[in-house]
Amino acid sequence: MDMLWSGWGDPAKAAPLPETVTGLLRDLLGVRPRTAEPIALADIAVPEPGLEPAALQDLVAAAGGEEHVRTDAETRVRHTRGKSTPDLLRIRDGEVDADLPAAVVLPADHDEVVAVLRVCAGHGLPVVPFGGGTSVVGGLAPAGRRPFVALDLRRMDRMLALDPVSRTATLQPGLRAPQAEALLAEHGFTLGHFPQSYEWASIGGFAATRSSGQASAGYGRFDEMVLGLTVATPEGTLDTGRAPRSAAGPDLRQLLLGSEGAFGVITSVTVRIRPVPQTRVYEGWRFASFEEGATALRRLAQDGPRPTVLRLSDETETLVGLAQPDAIGGGLPTDAGCLAITGYEGTEEDTAHRREQAAAVLRACGGTPLGEEPGRRWAHGRYSAPYLRDSLLDAGAFAETLETATFWSGIPGLYAAVRDALTGTLTEAGTPPLVMCHISHVYENGASLYFTVVSAQGEDPLKHWERAKRAANDAIIEAGGTITHHHGVGTDHRDWYVREAGALGVEALRAVKRRLDPSGLLNPGVLLPLD
Repeated sequence: MDMLWSGWGDPAKAAPLPETVTGLLRDLLGVRPRTAEPIALADIAVPEPGLEPAALQDLVAAAGGEEHVRTDAETRVRHTRGKSTPDLLRIRDGEVDADLPAAVVLPADHDEVVAVLRVCAGHGLPVVPFGGGTSVVGGLAPAGRRPFVALDLRRMDRMLALDPVSRTATLQPGLRAPQAEALLAEHGFTLGHFPQSYEWASIGGFAATRSSGQASAGYGRFDEMVLGLTVATPEGTLDTGRAPRSAAGPDLRQLLLGSEGAFGVITSVTVRIRPVPQTRVYEGWRFASFEEGATALRRLAQDGPRPTVLRLSDETETLVGLAQPDAIGGGLPTDAGCLAITGYEGTEEDTAHRREQAAAVLRACGGTPLGEEPGRRWAHGRYSAPYLRDSLLDAGAFAETLETATFWSGIPGLYAAVRDALTGTLTEAGTPPLVMCHISHVYENGASLYFTVVSAQGEDPLKHWERAKRAANDAIIEAGGTITHHHGVGTDHRDWYVREAGALGVEALRAVKRRLDPSGLLNPGVLLPLD
């Protein structure tokens, strides 16, 4: 099943906002309904592919047949950009222009990927790897206006190997996360990677963007799970990962993880797997302030016991109920404070022990237990927020997210800097926002901050958000945070990534790209600026 072309996920799961929420948007933020209906897919003006006949013929040969090279308008529109709010606003207005691929190619295996890359190199065609299409940072919008190919990896959706002794599995990149979990579960294993994009994102995309799942406190980030990668490039194949750890020079896996298709196309991923947990328990805790709750999370992250899921909403996110999207509109909480969600997965004995020990730490830090109901509601709604974003857009609101990370000592300053930048810029533009935040990924030495912004759209929503996003990105860099914790660099964060990496670091990465992709055809302008 394809994702909704003009929004997120399964159209059947879309739902209008409750009246309590639309009233809040109207009265608090001045949101008014959109005056124009979104364009229908069939009404979008789609230009001709612009491919030379020889290039099209060679692509068909490389991909194993005409049915695996698609140039029809609908397929090309469905492979235009990703799912950020600016992406959706543009596509809903029928704007496709330079971001529309000339062709969508669906290879079946590593050899066909190599063959397609060679054809594209021979004809000077840029290539954009396409997994689940869930990028929210411009990762599917290459720079330049020449025709390009979207390399859709959906046919590469198998589990190639499973080693129950070593607890590893080798997966193809086009495998969607739910499919991967189902295949592993047949053998009693799980990957334990459940990001908000879980229902649609792909294994290759997880690796290419250094994805982080909502159970990262227990299972780790995706890049920590990766033990080996096979990558196709215009210059040949890279195979990495002969052992779990090695002292044989710099780890090439780490160079390829997070490379976002700029260095090559991931064609298989070997991952660490874990036994399916016997039990899962999620519960809620209340803290009087975000600072108090952050201290509790730090204590657990540093000294244990560490829950599998550990997250904390600030006062605004708690009040709105965004930590439990399915419950929004069912009545706002009457008590002040911040909601924390803790989750425990594993054996019955281990889960009970960690839960008891963590509860003692949370109480000592000022936490009040709220029982399992808030945890169940969070677990039930944890993939619902993107659908909520679509409903907000339908109602005439602007809603977007951004994230960062820093060391524990830097959390208060980074939190304040980003909130101030967003609030100040949007208020000055005449659309005062609601800015919400949560901590959702914790480490011994620091944590991530994930912001959600809701406001009226203003006269020009794209320029309106561009100013606010630039101000927030500047604030992140100046406050010592990283420009992205798990969304990726794409094109939206590229200029700030250059500042973060430094001139020499960027030149080192350019040298790698020149060797692996001499013509600069792999996802041009994504991750690194064009030469």
